[in-house]
Amino acid sequence: MAKPAQGAKYRGSIHDFPGFDPNQDAEALYTAMKGFGSDKEAILDIITSRSNRQRQEVCQSYKSLYGKDLMADLKSEISGDLARLILGLMMPPAHYDAKQLKKAMEGAGTDEKALIEILATRTNAEIQAINEAYKEDYHKSLEDAISSDTSGHFKRILISLATGNREEGGENLDQAREDAQVAAEILEIADTPSGDKTSLETRFMTILCTRSYPHLRRVFQEFIKMTNYDVEHTIKKEMSGDVRDTFVAIVQSVKNKPLFFADKLYKSMKGAGTDEKTLTRIMVSRSEIDLLNIRREFIEKYDKSLHQAIEGDTSGDFLKALLALCGGED
Repeated sequence: MAKPAQGAKYRGSIHDFPGFDPNQDAEALYTAMKGFGSDKEAILDIITSRSNRQRQEVCQSYKSLYGKDLMADLKSEISGDLARLILGLMMPPAHYDAKQLKKAMEGAGTDEKALIEILATRTNAEIQAINEAYKEDYHKSLEDAISSDTSGHFKRILISLATGNREEGGENLDQAREDAQVAAEILEIADTPSGDKTSLETRFMTILCTRSYPHLRRVFQEFIKMTNYDVEHTIKKEMSGDVRDTFVAIVQSVKNKPLFFADKLYKSMKGAGTDEKTLTRIMVSRSEIDLLNIRREFIEKYDKSLHQAIEGDTSGDFLKALLALCGGED
């Protein structure tokens, strides 16, 4: 029963382009990239106004018409932030997420923020598709990659999330009270090392990583009744490091997923520099899911529109492409 409501509730800013003709688009892109210098405006125009499904068809048409790989041609024509954005839009969503996870684990350091942002917010179906894409693209399982790149309790939480095994049902009140009790215990004794702390931590992880969203909302309500505290606030106070950050992300995602992303977008543009990677990753990956909702949460919380924030913080073709994805001023 809850499914249609979910669909009706969340809205992306990018939809199927009416009167779509993949051959026409392929020809226009080919022309835009022919000869010296490329017509970036034309490239942006087409790619940001088609849905992902349509972009895949354009890739096929391009190959049939010219015997060339559109992705490779785009790569040779555009660079920097713009390339990251446009090439990201060209990838099927699960492959895009798989690539972001791979990048987060590449090289010397790990980008924990990116791992958390993706794994804590994707649905079961999305996670399962990411697992398949990861294996197909990198010939290694996502679980193995996480295993070799993270450690301790953080690793266990990410692996649990990466199974995409969250319950799908509604709430169970008795279970919710019991779950809230576990949460209260672990958050009470988080700093006193007692014998069964590990088993409690594991139970807390199981609750946050495997219970359904409606059920967890009930757990958070029961937690407040029981303790007079908000679970998110308590986790922030009592826990630390990547474990804390992952649990907080799960709680925020359960409470209000578009608001979680609005906060991340705001932070990516706040202060002196811009975190283009996060900005791009969220704009690309939410464009067809809930970007309109994210826009609404953004303006409500920060008193300025996402459109204004992007305008004030980026420039050139990258700015144009982001605004096209944003889909309007609020």
